[in-house]
Amino acid sequence: MCSPKVMEQVYGEAGHSCADHAADSQDTPRTTPQPSSATPLISGSRVSDLTHTFGNDFPVLEPIVLKPNIDHFADVAGEGFNANKLEIDEHTGTHVDGPAHLEDGPMYTDEIPIDRFIAPLCVIRIGDRAAKDHDTTLTADDILRWESRHGRIPPGALVVMDSGWCDRISTPGAYINRDAAGVPHFPGLGFDAAELLVSQRAIVAAGTDTPSLDASKNLQVDDPGAHRIVLGDMRYGVENIANLATVPELGATAVVGLIKHRKGFAGPCRVFGIY
Repeated sequence: MCSPKVMEQVYGEAGHSCADHAADSQDTPRTTPQPSSATPLISGSRVSDLTHTFGNDFPVLEPIVLKPNIDHFADVAGEGFNANKLEIDEHTGTHVDGPAHLEDGPMYTDEIPIDRFIAPLCVIRIGDRAAKDHDTTLTADDILRWESRHGRIPPGALVVMDSGWCDRISTPGAYINRDAAGVPHFPGLGFDAAELLVSQRAIVAAGTDTPSLDASKNLQVDDPGAHRIVLGDMRYGVENIANLATVPELGATAVVGLIKHRKGFAGPCRVFGIY
């Protein structure tokens, strides 16, 4: 943002560059960071983006979630720079549900320990079943079958359901999947699966590739039980995860880059799978 027009708006004068103002600064000179000799926290040669791109047309679970409004309010021709104004619900696109989402008292999203956002990624696939039954849920038996192939879920893991729902995102109406009566239908975590992960496995978070941790049928009866079980005690949820078919069931590391705003109940995030 160093054009003469921008400089005039910011400093009240035109024609100076950012370098000119930096030279006038009396700040202490910066030192160049030295490379660390520590062992890398993450190893892997492939990176998958597990995040949906969202815009004003991103399907949200109305009226529970407000539609995003992205306004290109400044452009180069008019102001000398480009900028968007974002009006977004915390539950927009690929996002985190924080511990305080459903009750007052637990920590806000900006208070979650940062090391909990880097976690072993465990992907449990139920796509074949979800293709036939849009109201299906991830069950405790699904988790135990996964463990019979891969071993026990590692401590500190992010465990996610892959129902194949990501493939619906570009088809109008298919992602929320409302029937003729306007009732949505999509998979989520079963209560028994959530309870197993929380009480018998030391997970940091659980996630889904659908609009909610809970299957839509639970939301219709106002019983978001999967949310209530998972969230709390520094645990969080991740919803609307994308591209899970591009990562292995075990062996990837998840990195969750959550927006950090004060007293957050939830927030959009960028999720990577590294393996």
